[in-house]
Amino acid sequence: MFDTDIGIDLGTASILVYIKGKGVVLKEPSVVAIDRDTDTIRAIGEEARLMIGRTPGNIVAVRPLRQGVISNYSVTEQMIKYFIQKAVGKRSYKKPRISICVPSGATEVETKAVEDASFQAGAREVFIVEEPLAAAIGAGIDISKPCGNMVVDIGGGTTDIAVISLGATVESTSVKVAGDDFDDAIVRYMRKKHNLLVGERTAEEIKIGIGTCFKKTEVKKMEVRGRNLVTGLPKIIEVTSEEVEEALREATTQIVEAIHGVLENTPPELSADIAVRGIVLTGGGCLLDGLEELIESKTGINTMTAEDPMTAVAIGTGRYLEVMDEMNQEK
Repeated sequence: MFDTDIGIDLGTASILVYIKGKGVVLKEPSVVAIDRDTDTIRAIGEEARLMIGRTPGNIVAVRPLRQGVISNYSVTEQMIKYFIQKAVGKRSYKKPRISICVPSGATEVETKAVEDASFQAGAREVFIVEEPLAAAIGAGIDISKPCGNMVVDIGGGTTDIAVISLGATVESTSVKVAGDDFDDAIVRYMRKKHNLLVGERTAEEIKIGIGTCFKKTEVKKMEVRGRNLVTGLPKIIEVTSEEVEEALREATTQIVEAIHGVLENTPPELSADIAVRGIVLTGGGCLLDGLEELIESKTGINTMTAEDPMTAVAIGTGRYLEVMDEMNQEK
């Protein structure tokens, strides 16, 4: 009765927690605010995100995960613990079984760090799931059949691309270009083109508001506030969607090239399946306007976005044990 199965999408930008029977119960930014003077944690999640770029010198808002892997072990451990307790509550008498996802290109050391952090945070058993596999399950793809499915999961820190058949990954790659890199590209472009210094949050607002990676007839515009690098004073300028497309071109080209690389190495029978079934996009980064059209124009393969791309990995991670049990029973 008190047995809990939890799926955690341990993302660079946000953490989602899925509980069997309840669905996704928690979605918060993976940000922790630390007091440098006392070396204590002041805030975790949304509360800490609001502090980014707005704190006094002694308090720093950090992301303990970089490009899908742990960069600060002790802080990650406390963050996982906090989110598990927040999701499960105090009622659980038994330690939960936790499925947690890692990028397909994660090394053994990186995977072990995630596993250890989960045990330290109070897990009874830990199952490591590859991100594209979780994304495919969460997107509603039947991975148990012997046919090729291609999933492109664009998160905050990494883009995972994989061809899946019979419940396993046949061909995959992980590139360290994703949502955060789109923001960085916008920051660099604004500095270079307009001599305007903008923060991470402003760059994200530009990306969500008028960001596109495919040239369209309709041009969107947006007012952007920042600091003029020449005068040092605040300044407001108007930015167009065409400029954002130019800023994001390099990053999106890298993702398309990685997709191309995986398709080149895919066995011919599975390639034929993908040509018919298409490419499925998941992850928050795939919400960038024009991405479907860009991939479709470069590969010639029908590309579609999963129904709820933001939660697909979390749902898939949570359902992973169920799906694997079903497949083993069928054997």
